Amino acid sequence: MSTPALVRPRPVHRASDLLAAYLPGSFYYSSGRGSLLADGVHSCVRARPGARAHAAAEALDAAALAGLADPVVVGALGFRPDAESSLVVPAVVRRAGAPDGAGARPPGEPVPGHTDWAVTPRPEPEGYADGVRRALDLIGTGEVSKVVLARCLELTAGAPVAVPSLLARLVRADPAAHAFAVDVTAPGDQATRTLVGASPELLVARRGAMVVANPLAGSLPRCADEAENRGRVAALLASEKDRREHAHVAAQVGEVLGRFCTEVTVPGEPEVIGTPTMWHLSSRITGRLADPADPASSSLALAEALHPTPAVCGVPAAGARDAIAELEPEDRGYYSGLVGWTGPDGDGEWVVTIRSAEVCERTVRLHAGAGIVAGSDPAAELAETSAKFRTLLRALGLEDAA
Repeated sequence: MSTPALVRPRPVHRASDLLAAYLPGSFYYSSGRGSLLADGVHSCVRARPGARAHAAAEALDAAALAGLADPVVVGALGFRPDAESSLVVPAVVRRAGAPDGAGARPPGEPVPGHTDWAVTPRPEPEGYADGVRRALDLIGTGEVSKVVLARCLELTAGAPVAVPSLLARLVRADPAAHAFAVDVTAPGDQATRTLVGASPELLVARRGAMVVANPLAGSLPRCADEAENRGRVAALLASEKDRREHAHVAAQVGEVLGRFCTEVTVPGEPEVIGTPTMWHLSSRITGRLADPADPASSSLALAEALHPTPAVCGVPAAGARDAIAELEPEDRGYYSGLVGWTGPDGDGEWVVTIRSAEVCERTVRLHAGAGIVAGSDPAAELAETSAKFRTLLRALGLEDAA
């Protein structure tokens, strides 16, 4: 009688252990659904836009044949179709439950070792407001009906920025956010580049036949006064301009998921969700896949089909992308792209790369954008971007820098 083969149990990790173990070069991702830390590179996934999901599936099959335990593809894609991408099958993957807020540092405390920063806005605030006015001119001619216009802050510290500390502060400040840190160092770069952030916006998650998307569009800053916050929530729900902006996004996400699903549920009314710095109109859209075994229905394939939503680009997408290239002085890079993971069964989770920064030694580059539609006010849109910067600026101890 043969002896049954022993199956080694998967190690049990705590979310706090994975966060503490993160080092630049690793891939970290956490949300309310769990935490993932990946190290090393088993193989790289390189493919043209539109073919990445197929290339990822092939890489996962090859990794499984090679005996790799728990193969996944992790990484990030940039905003434009021709932008940089960083997708790999890591050598080692560790998983844990969702993080909590234990051990959060006070919001005003700077990242250790950094108290002096040089801040360069690109463009200057008045230049951004002028860009909003130019976008409104395009909307007035009928060329586009919405453009998401972003601006950049470049921060320079006196010493290299401690990415693990920055990531930990982001996770602990908002454990429900989709926190991430991804090595996006490109060939030829002289130093490590890390994309780090805490996104509130789930592009798509897949578990078996079920998919969920949670687009956000229509926003107001959060404040310290709770009575004022209740008023802002009510104003957001009543705002015709913000509801119209949100409807663009929800309709497009529902239409795209409908290409892959036998049933899609789009809420008739948005709700308001909050982050530590913002209030957003939100719609939780669900669907049931027609064929979960089809590689074209993997979480990465769905994410590529959905991107870019009107929440980060505009309507129509092609015209809005051209307007962004004309009106934004700084290339977005990975900002408003995708970050996440997908497994060999197609399950996974991808979020929109907002509330993020690229860190390279002493330099931190942040972007924040606002959706411009008919009726938008340049001063209000500028204030919205300043509020969105606060997620990263608070983590850096620089809340007033925007």
